[in-house]
Amino acid sequence: MGIRYAILGLLNYEDLHGYRIKEHIERNFGHMWSINYGQIYQNLKRLEDEGLVKMVEVAQSENGGPRKKLYCITEEGRAEFSRWLASSPDRQMLLRDPFLTRFVFFDFGDPEDALRLIDEQIESYERQLDRRRENTGRWKQYGTYVRLTSELGVEFNEMYLGWLKRARGEVERRMRAGAKAWEAPPKR
Repeated sequence: MGIRYAILGLLNYEDLHGYRIKEHIERNFGHMWSINYGQIYQNLKRLEDEGLVKMVEVAQSENGGPRKKLYCITEEGRAEFSRWLASSPDRQMLLRDPFLTRFVFFDFGDPEDALRLIDEQIESYERQLDRRRENTGRWKQYGTYVRLTSELGVEFNEMYLGWLKRARGEVERRMRAGAKAWEAPPKR
């Protein structure tokens, strides 16, 4: 899913400021990819140049502060978003998790560090699961597809937590078996 289409999709719901777009993407699509403000504003500028979104400066609040830029989708943006929705998606499932990149190489490190990092992941995914479960009811108001995606997030989170706990148990058993179990595999 391209960032540009996530932005267009969010703007279909309501007009948003750039920081709110980033917040929505991180909170709701964070399991798919990470994003920074530069990417958001770069894409918003491109979308505006293409006539797919319109930016309106909103007066500062009574408390002061800078003027805010509010983005809204145009009719051309809705048409482009509709074309994207109707097109065939990529067939490959991408899982971008920096932890898994480390995990695959844990045989070359200290098993105590591996356990510590696995425990950190378990804690993180338990917090995420609690948050996802709390939000599932809220997502129902946005319709069937959003609700189903929210439920998938909960189920994926539960599955990943189960795997982490199983992996932790196996790593711990290997540690008890002694140092030989932790020798690096032979080089090819």
